[in-house]
Amino acid sequence: MSEDIGRATPVVPTIVVNAPVLVFGGCYSNLQATRALLVEARHLDVVPERMICTGDVIAYGADPRATLALIRDAGIATVMGNCEEALAAGAEDCGCGFAPGSACDKLSSAWFAYASQQVDAADRRWMAALPRRIDLLFGRRRVAVVHGAPSRINRFIFASTADNELAAEIALSGADGVIGGHCGLPFTRQIGSLLWHNSGAIGLPANDGTPRGWCSLLVPHGDGVEIRHLPLHYDHAAASRAMQLVGLPLDYAETIESGIWPSFDVLPAEEQARSGTPLEPARVSWGPESRAQPAPSARFADRTRTAFGEPHARVALEQLTTLWFNTGTLCNIACTGCYIESSPHNDRLLYLSRSAFDRFLQEAKLTHPELGEIGFTGGEPFMNPDVPGMIEAALAGGFHVLVLTNAMRPMQRHKGALLRLHARFGQRLALRVSLDHHTRDEHERIRGVGSFASAIAGLSWLVRHGFAVTVAARFNGDEPDPSLRAGFADLFRTIGAELDAWESGHLVLFPDLTESRLPPEVGETCWQALSSRGRSVMCSTSRMVVHRKGEPSPRVVACTLHPYAPDFELGGTLAEASKAVTLNHPHCARFCAFGQASCSARPPLTPAAEGAPGLLAR
Repeated sequence: MSEDIGRATPVVPTIVVNAPVLVFGGCYSNLQATRALLVEARHLDVVPERMICTGDVIAYGADPRATLALIRDAGIATVMGNCEEALAAGAEDCGCGFAPGSACDKLSSAWFAYASQQVDAADRRWMAALPRRIDLLFGRRRVAVVHGAPSRINRFIFASTADNELAAEIALSGADGVIGGHCGLPFTRQIGSLLWHNSGAIGLPANDGTPRGWCSLLVPHGDGVEIRHLPLHYDHAAASRAMQLVGLPLDYAETIESGIWPSFDVLPAEEQARSGTPLEPARVSWGPESRAQPAPSARFADRTRTAFGEPHARVALEQLTTLWFNTGTLCNIACTGCYIESSPHNDRLLYLSRSAFDRFLQEAKLTHPELGEIGFTGGEPFMNPDVPGMIEAALAGGFHVLVLTNAMRPMQRHKGALLRLHARFGQRLALRVSLDHHTRDEHERIRGVGSFASAIAGLSWLVRHGFAVTVAARFNGDEPDPSLRAGFADLFRTIGAELDAWESGHLVLFPDLTESRLPPEVGETCWQALSSRGRSVMCSTSRMVVHRKGEPSPRVVACTLHPYAPDFELGGTLAEASKAVTLNHPHCARFCAFGQASCSARPPLTPAAEGAPGLLAR
């Protein structure tokens, strides 16, 4: 039975639960999955009055009206999702909360326009009348059912969301637990006596490499509740064909069959790490004697296998498109948290000699005709007196050149040489300026007093003289990505730089490699899923030459992140360095696999957040 209890304004519909309840969400206009759910409910002996939907009845799929009609006509209690909110209001987009420029942001416009054309006035009235919250009473325990979170309809809550954030949201609800949707992935988390549960979505797979959807059965018993995570099998091939027939984006039609999302950039690193790993049905008890899941063994403790016993991913050199030269670790400044420990006193990597550079460049020309880019990094490259000549040799050899610089005094001492190179080779010479923040205080907190004005002077000079310039900053998670990019947009306007701060190729945001919390490991299964959707890492296309102090000659390492690590040294020639690389270091995960950062001239999207695993985490 149900009752209305005025615990909030407006009145929150409340359902008193004394028998199993089937919870689901994310029908996503998938008619085949929604029909299968109703059949499954009959098999479970659950009537529509004991079913509850967490919203987003309409989204990616081919049949928005028919799917909505099934839910509405069955009389299933449904909370408003952000899609219902947007469609009811006649909004221009779904209001999902995706980051600007993310895959989901780009793909959502097509399906939202289609869905908006399909629904009629009666559908919109039904969606507009949906409650934003429905409460379930399990004995003395109250659970708030919302779409995203109590604080915001489109807030993403994942299994990896931190305990304190979950506890704050549950406290905001005033309930003992929350059932949410929106993120599309099933999980159950317990924070002390509090509960957060997500049944997953039925209309799209759970990014686990299978076409199944997910729902859950909540069975009350005594003082507690047993939560059963259940897979939903349906005619996914028919659902995919239907999407293609009406002209919806192929990305989601393919996802329905492959089980792998096209939109990894919206997922935190922990969820990305479980891509392609099939979820298993699970039972979780929520009650007075509930116990937390034991933590897995230590990450990155084994050079060959992850904490879950799976082999670390191995990456073959597909083709050498970028060859990096570390010019030495000496730098004019000592930045806080420099992963390579560059400073005015660190000569752990020696100045690379011109003769060594010429030798490797000649080998590259003979053995790697696909090579198109030469990169220079350090330290500060312009500290090495041979760097201008190396740049000229690379450009004269027909290569594009990218120089990573702080644009301060060492670079500015070579203005004459740079102008001559620019006049001769134009945009084939590019410089990426390290500017850790758009404000003086935050930049100088990392790089030291006086560093901001000097860097801005160098950047402004490059801009005025028409050099190909990009900017690299650090992304530490303390400032939201849109805010950070907006601040840089203002700075670029101030100095007259024609750089688009919202374009990842113009403003590159690198993750902080000094983060003490270990990222998830990159297992074979995860990497197969990520790479099948276009994710790449530097070691598939890059190598770097370094000369370590005390060694007689330079060596080749896997990439710019590992100048010292023995596991990433590949030999003394490019031929020896063509072997596969094992992604068994935190930098591989934090920077490349899940951070989506790159040192190449065309980096991908910005990094996602990280957190701790949930109960369905593998």
